[in-house]
Amino acid sequence: MNYNLFRDLLFLLPTETSHHLSLQAIGWLERLKLTPLLAREQVIDPVTVMGIEFPNAVGLAAGLDKDACCIDGLGALGFGFLEVGTVTPKAQPGNPRPRLFRLKTKDAIINRMGFNNAGVAAMCERIRQSRYQGVLGINIGKNAITPVEHALDDYALCLREVYDLAAYIVVNISSPNTPGLRHLQHESELAQLLEGLKAEHTRLVEQHEKYVPLVVKIAPDMTDAQGTQIIRRMKDFDIDGVIVTNTTVSRDGVAGDPQASQAGGLSGAPLRDLSNHMLSLVAAEAKGEMAIIGVGGIMDGADAAEKVRLGADLVQLYTGFIYAGPDLIFDSVRSIAKLPAPYPSGDLATPAVPI
Repeated sequence: MNYNLFRDLLFLLPTETSHHLSLQAIGWLERLKLTPLLAREQVIDPVTVMGIEFPNAVGLAAGLDKDACCIDGLGALGFGFLEVGTVTPKAQPGNPRPRLFRLKTKDAIINRMGFNNAGVAAMCERIRQSRYQGVLGINIGKNAITPVEHALDDYALCLREVYDLAAYIVVNISSPNTPGLRHLQHESELAQLLEGLKAEHTRLVEQHEKYVPLVVKIAPDMTDAQGTQIIRRMKDFDIDGVIVTNTTVSRDGVAGDPQASQAGGLSGAPLRDLSNHMLSLVAAEAKGEMAIIGVGGIMDGADAAEKVRLGADLVQLYTGFIYAGPDLIFDSVRSIAKLPAPYPSGDLATPAVPI
């Protein structure tokens, strides 16, 4: 199947409509065992990060499948792992539509979705009913109506609900689309949040008799000093990993596009340099003491390899996946596999295997 033709047809539709239809189509193809029409075979190039063995280092970023509605279909496309969410304790509609915008001239997207999701209970039930057996990260957040000073309650509730279903859990404190959320990145608020979450995490480790890594997702829109400080604070609380980065509120690089003035988080090619700068900063400060997942502006295999070269252990795709399709997964894994150790070249001819 020609993905570009498929994409161009979907791009004729309103953005959010095409998003949902795409997920439905991916699900149908998997159920009918027709995924090979859309995607190449999975490349097996294993890497162990946070004690988890990933079939390859290329995953799907949170936001594309917020409610875990399509993990069977997405899992058949060749990703080494999936991340679902952001999920909140209670269902919420998110921001008013339209809230998702393509900047086709810039290979970018602006979204102000606002954590629209069906709630953590509904997500957990879908995961239990799915056939997906691969590595699954679950991204958690707070409800929009929850005051920032009570954010810990929402995160702790989600942490408890998803703990037994997740390979790793991501604390999202960096979306620009929930009022006040990014205040949780400030030193005092972050310390209070992490202290409470680590206490709850310790209790859950004992209860479930297994350790599920805890990861924090940060924004690109920080000064170098702020970025350095947030990593130091994460290290103080033994956070297992960091995702670098979320979307940006900057509009550098999109001037002239008819959608450039839309409010929300910008992703895609214009985010690449900003995200990579923060990635380099984080890698220098983390000093190998926590895992790093690089996301933001990966539009081809070379972009994925650059994230790893700058210090990422794993990478995630979102906007590039929408524009380039499943071939971007294969090309990213192949490009990473060509890098020197600790990413030795894998067997690119390995047949597809269930994940």
